[in-house]
Amino acid sequence: MKRAVCIISGGMDSALSAKIAQKEGYELIGIHFNYGQRTEQKELECYRKIVQNLEIKESYEIPLNFFKQIGATALIDRDIDIPTGGIEEGIPVTYVPFRNGIFLSIATAIAEKHGAEALYIGVVEEDSSGYPDCREGYISAMESAINLGTKDETKVAIKMPLVHLKKGEIVQKSLALGVRLKDTWSCYQNEELACGLCDSCRLRLKGFFDANISDPIDYVSNIQG
Repeated sequence: MKRAVCIISGGMDSALSAKIAQKEGYELIGIHFNYGQRTEQKELECYRKIVQNLEIKESYEIPLNFFKQIGATALIDRDIDIPTGGIEEGIPVTYVPFRNGIFLSIATAIAEKHGAEALYIGVVEEDSSGYPDCREGYISAMESAINLGTKDETKVAIKMPLVHLKKGEIVQKSLALGVRLKDTWSCYQNEELACGLCDSCRLRLKGFFDANISDPIDYVSNIQG
């Protein structure tokens, strides 16, 4: 059976991406990264639920402690405030330097170990926070580099099935495919009740609003309701 390594953060985008991989006939290998992010424990909890829901048998939880040393992002450095005033233009302070590049490199090593044919990543280009490592052109360039830097018999395709979707479309597709969105987390700063004000919460709430569906998780502040 063909295999795919799925990078799963615990958020709804990566949960849907993994579900799509399963629907496309792949045996899934899950991978999650703990890199010192503020909501590390909540994201890990959600990752484990997603793995259970998808009946993924091979799962990796990778610690990346060096990100704390690098810092330079509000997701890790608590001396940098998480913006809550609305989505801003440009690259926000929540961008983690070259995070997806590092994630994809490690996922490639796991793919090569298992003879996987594909990597699935839930990047969204058009309706994201403006992160440069979510751009389609960048991911495609990484695919070329990966296949140049692995064994000749290793042929890995990086799949980004959500890259051109809006959040509302992601919500609708998740529900159509039976993704349990109550088991996903998007908030950048809270682990109990989602704040509702950070970029990620705003994007998620807008997605549910556009889909005319209520979000099953609870918020401190619900800007759409």
